[in-house]
Amino acid sequence: MSDASTDSRAGLVVVDKFTVTFLVDNCIEWMTKLPPGFTHEMRQHLFDQKPPKDPRTGVPMLDFENFCCGAHGFSALIETHVDGQHKHLVLFDTGPDSKSIVRNTTAMQTPVDDVETVILSHWHSDHSGGMLSFLGMRSPSARPCSVDLHPDRPEARGIAVPPTFDTVIGRLPDDPTFEQIENAGGKVRTSRDGHTVAEGTVYVSGEIPRVTPYEGGLLGGMRFREESGWTSEPHLMDERYAAIDIAGKGLVIFSACSHAGIVNVVKDAVQKLVRPVYMVIGGLHLAGPELVPRIPRTVNFLANELRPAPTYVLPMHCSGFQSKIALERALGEGCVPAGVGIKVEIRGDREGDMRLLPAVFATD
Repeated sequence: MSDASTDSRAGLVVVDKFTVTFLVDNCIEWMTKLPPGFTHEMRQHLFDQKPPKDPRTGVPMLDFENFCCGAHGFSALIETHVDGQHKHLVLFDTGPDSKSIVRNTTAMQTPVDDVETVILSHWHSDHSGGMLSFLGMRSPSARPCSVDLHPDRPEARGIAVPPTFDTVIGRLPDDPTFEQIENAGGKVRTSRDGHTVAEGTVYVSGEIPRVTPYEGGLLGGMRFREESGWTSEPHLMDERYAAIDIAGKGLVIFSACSHAGIVNVVKDAVQKLVRPVYMVIGGLHLAGPELVPRIPRTVNFLANELRPAPTYVLPMHCSGFQSKIALERALGEGCVPAGVGIKVEIRGDREGDMRLLPAVFATD
């Protein structure tokens, strides 16, 4: 591996090419102008997949029956390359159910047998619900697939409602068990600490330090234990983020739900990986009226306090409409309306990498 560099503090290898395809998200976006390197789902179906032409008109057929569908959850297929030779496929989360991940991976012609690691960001079924279905899509002869998990799997989780947050109105479906994952062909790997996968090209965080005064976790988050019943759990300490470091660009940070707060996530990534932030992707956990007061300070951090500001922020899943509006006002075209089926491809720049300086926080 010539010219590949590694951050000794985290073991993260700088990559030469990064690609992500969004396989599950709440939104579908076909029409909005996208930045260079971003490709709409429709274009991929029409040009990359070379669909058969309608015999009557001679025009490619739009097969809506087999295009992606939206679902309340998140899943992203991450592809990393080093030196143009070492390619790795990692799946970050698996969506909420047994159907959307299967439909959408099929629609995007995902090479499921080549996925070497599945990372679960946290134990919530809108992120773990498609795990067993995804593993079931793989052939018996596929390469081994590790499933990277936080060891603290809950018995059950639910949600309580404002203003008191003491009445549980519903519980989430069960997350898959370690045994079920193993039986489906996954090789369970658990860790509370930060580490890398895919030969060092993807960093998986440990438990995220809570340092901001205004990011209060999941209001109404509840956890069930057989011996004690329902108890409040606003801080889901099993949540992890993932990061990729692109030569000449910096960090791409995946935060699937940001229950820890996206500011806490970004601060932890910058301090541990000592690089600028190129892109922030995923759920920012700012949807709902009770979370609106967090939006101005979050947007101000991303746009003004983090220096340099991210080139792109992709607010997805649980980010909410109001946060997207605020981010677009602050970042302009740097706020990208991403959704399921969209593909992003970024090529690194080894020469430019020498000029990159670590990010700083203006308030420090």
